[in-house]
Amino acid sequence: MRAIPKKVAFWKKMRFKYKLSFLNENTLEEVFTLRLSRLSGLLTLFAFAAFLIALTSLVIIKTPIRNYLPGYLDSEIRQAMIDNALKVDSLQQQLIVQSKYLNNVNAILRGDMEIEDIHKQDTITDNSNINLEKSKQTEEFIRNYEEEERYNLSAATASQLLPDNLYFYKPVKGLVSSTINIQEKHYGIDIAAKPKESVLATMKGTVIYAGFDANFGYVINIQHSNGFVSIYKHNALLLKKVGEEVNAGEVIALVGNTGNLSTGEHLHFELWYKGKPVDPSEYINFN
Repeated sequence: MRAIPKKVAFWKKMRFKYKLSFLNENTLEEVFTLRLSRLSGLLTLFAFAAFLIALTSLVIIKTPIRNYLPGYLDSEIRQAMIDNALKVDSLQQQLIVQSKYLNNVNAILRGDMEIEDIHKQDTITDNSNINLEKSKQTEEFIRNYEEEERYNLSAATASQLLPDNLYFYKPVKGLVSSTINIQEKHYGIDIAAKPKESVLATMKGTVIYAGFDANFGYVINIQHSNGFVSIYKHNALLLKKVGEEVNAGEVIALVGNTGNLSTGEHLHFELWYKGKPVDPSEYINFN
């Protein structure tokens, strides 16, 4: 009898089909029949495994799940994350600077900070690492100047500070109920007016502050040319925002009674020139 080679016998076994029958238990009737060889069974198993692998890869590639895989984050997303982190850091630093600046401005307006001490709390630039040596002449000049200007806050008059040929609009229609008193830190005048009366910008300028203060209610500050700043407190409503430019005589707010220090409908009006308060009644006719 001729022997069958092992290689031929192996492939014959692999291709030999087996019959798998499913019978009805009660009637022994053949319900379903499956003819399958070892080779076709392995090929079917491999094809099913390949399908699962391809499906899983497709889901990972086409969905955000890929971002959770270590090392899969693409360069564009990584660069965007770095840029966003740098922007957040810059915004945080800017927020700190703005917060310090507003705190200083509020301290000045409340009278908690002396005018001659403002330069010591500069929050716009950080000069903590700058150490410039001063000559003896410079130090002597600074010392003499500071000594002369120490008490000039109350002694300086508007005629000494203000330039000529300037016209100021009356900020509101009403009667002056309280005048300026530097010693008592009352840096402006109070004007009794009708509720919701229009508050006008005394000169052309840019709004540098518009917000609410617990003591002074709704406050708006305007920076004018030549170093002037006008301040309007205890308003019922502000009509301008920070950064907006206003013309002389333009309505910027409405008279109110806001803030803990307000005792009635009125406008508290202050006029500052180069860091020093001046008496508005000497330059505006409130009669």
